[in-house]
Amino acid sequence: MQKDVVVVIGVGGMGLAIARRIGSGRAVMLADFNESTLEAAAAQLRVEGHDVTAERVDVADHASVAKLANAAAALGRVTHVAHTAGLSPVQAPIDAILHVDLLGVAYVLDEFQRVIAPGGAGVVIASMAGHMAAPSLPAELQGALAATPTDQLLDLPFLAAGAVPNPGAAYSYAKRANQLRVARAAIAWGERGARINSISPGIISTPMGAEELAGESGQQMRGMIAMSAAKRVGTPDDIAAAAAFLLDPQQASFITGTDLLVDGGTVPAVFAAGGLGG
Repeated sequence: MQKDVVVVIGVGGMGLAIARRIGSGRAVMLADFNESTLEAAAAQLRVEGHDVTAERVDVADHASVAKLANAAAALGRVTHVAHTAGLSPVQAPIDAILHVDLLGVAYVLDEFQRVIAPGGAGVVIASMAGHMAAPSLPAELQGALAATPTDQLLDLPFLAAGAVPNPGAAYSYAKRANQLRVARAAIAWGERGARINSISPGIISTPMGAEELAGESGQQMRGMIAMSAAKRVGTPDDIAAAAAFLLDPQQASFITGTDLLVDGGTVPAVFAAGGLGG
């Protein structure tokens, strides 16, 4: 009998926590661009008793994502997909962020919609940055981010070279697009009897989060933590718990096409304080 297959794309802190949380008794396919990170994560989970396959992927390359989807389907029934791969503003320039965080998510939504099993589900890691950007983004721009065909996405004039002012803006555009494109993708996924949602984490204690806290925006981020309801950074386990809920076919069977904000109350606090146009 074929095993159910869990696909986790991006095996940093959040991805590894999700794989560990939902991988028991299932075939786990881990995918990442960085081969050393990928092999270390796979080895760790194998030691813990998980059935793990590792596959290198470049999410900015359509053929690479298609190959990953096909490889996952060859293992069994693809019932759980968690896409956590991404670059932050301190890690990469504008073009790389748009290719990985924006185009890469669009490719994953398209290709895994092809192979997701009936009753299956996916989650995409977006960001609270998408919520913070939404009030200031014109409706036409948001509509284009939501509905433009994937192969034309980076041809949008407002994403052209020189049009995006800095990596932070590129990240905000990409993460808002993740939320919007997941909402639209729910229709196509639903035609296969499957669900797709996004999770928007706040400030999470991962290597990426640590880089951001040490960067130019670190002081602002610490201020947001202080004003939040939870008054702490999140953990990868906080995100894994949210993902496990949204991927569960019983607990979340009526939830699709939506975004779950997991930020300890940071965005509501910022808007209540009158920040970001809220």
